[in-house]
Amino acid sequence: MNAPPDNRMTGLEIAEYYYENYGKPMITRDFAKYADVIATGLAGQGSECFGFDDEFSRDHDFGPGFCLWIPERYGDEIGRSLQKAYDSLPRDIEICGRSALEPERSKRVGVMTTEQFYRNYTGKPAAPETNSDWLRVPQRFFAEAVNGKVFTDPSGEFTAVRNKLLAYYPADVIKKKLAANCSAMGQAGQYNYVRSVKRGHYESAYLACCEFVKAALAALYLLNKVYMPYYKWAFKGAEGFVLPEDCTDDIKKLTRLSDRSQSEKKIALIEKICIGTERELIRRGWSDESDCFIPVHAGRLTDSIEDPVIRGMHVSVGAD
Repeated sequence: MNAPPDNRMTGLEIAEYYYENYGKPMITRDFAKYADVIATGLAGQGSECFGFDDEFSRDHDFGPGFCLWIPERYGDEIGRSLQKAYDSLPRDIEICGRSALEPERSKRVGVMTTEQFYRNYTGKPAAPETNSDWLRVPQRFFAEAVNGKVFTDPSGEFTAVRNKLLAYYPADVIKKKLAANCSAMGQAGQYNYVRSVKRGHYESAYLACCEFVKAALAALYLLNKVYMPYYKWAFKGAEGFVLPEDCTDDIKKLTRLSDRSQSEKKIALIEKICIGTERELIRRGWSDESDCFIPVHAGRLTDSIEDPVIRGMHVSVGAD
């Protein structure tokens, strides 16, 4: 990928171009002895890591850059010198000027150890080991740990952890998180939203709908086995999901309706989303209860969890 970047290239494509034309020669020339333990790519925080960047993304924290991941055991040996070499690479390449907030972006690119990168997101130097470990990490952190692209990984150490995370949650954790979100969908949408509207408490109705949307989106991601990103990208990341049918579009429609003048339409959409989720749970054999009140299915999901530790947790644990 040696063509110069232009305005049609995404941030991830620019990062790979920057690595191929500047980073790779630097590693080959100055760090040939360690080339087999240096992984490169771009992942973590930032819209460009998700492939969601656009013309509006370039007003801050945007510019050429990539990550160099090294095993922790090499940190003292080459960490500083490798970072110094990375910092010496030209930043003003073709159309890519310096980022408006370069110091902030510098925290997300450059040299870091493999273990610290994953520790930043999971609290551990590798993938979680127990169901409880998996459960305590919010979806958005896993989404940032596995997004982007690995350009090179000769030793395979960085990719080995990444692949374990990409394999998604263990079955019991999926059920626990689905149970938490189904419970929240029923409490916020089917119960509190309706009652708030009847009372004329439209401010409360607004908040109830927000809670329902968050829980419904989380359930949608879980059913499609994709980690849900930071809230501002949640709808963007859900584009193309097909299960449950029409669910993404229905949640979008729900956010555009007025609580004062279109509450009946909102209530109908809430029911439709809950019924679609219920049918998908039954189809997968995760519930056998035909009931449009979705918290009932939260109970069935909880009952089917094999791990006694997370089965015994409060139903709301794992919603995020």
